Amino acid sequence: MKKFYCYSRCSTCKKAKKWLDEHEVVYEQQDLVELPPTKEELLTWISNSDQNLRYFFNTSGQHYRQLGLKDKVAQMSVAEAAELLASDGKLIKRPLMVEGTKVTCGFKEDVYQATWLN
Repeated sequence: MKKFYCYSRCSTCKKAKKWLDEHEVVYEQQDLVELPPTKEELLTWISNSDQNLRYFFNTSGQHYRQLGLKDKVAQMSVAEAAELLASDGKLIKRPLMVEGTKVTCGFKEDVYQATWLN
C-alpha cells in the first residue's frame, strides 16, 4: 500500500494529494508532523535510494535553517540523518510518498507520473 506523508498546511502537499486523487491512486495518508516516519523506516528508504541525503531534507524550512543544517547534512551518516528526520517531521521534504523501498520527496508531476501510476 502506498503511504502519503503530508502536512495539512502545505500547499505542495495539497497539490500532490489533488493529483493523486485525480489519477485514482490508492494510498494511505499520514500526517508528517504529528506522526513522522520512524528512524528505521527512514534508514531503509534512504539506504535503498539513489538520491543523496539532502533530497530527504526540507531545505527551505525554518527548522532546517534554525539548526544550521546546510553545512552539516553532507557530513552526516545515514543513521544520523534518519534519526534527525524521525525526530522532527518538519525537517522532511514533503510530501513524502512511499511504497516498499520506492520513495519520492516533494511533488513534481512528471516524477509522480513515472513513479506512482503503475
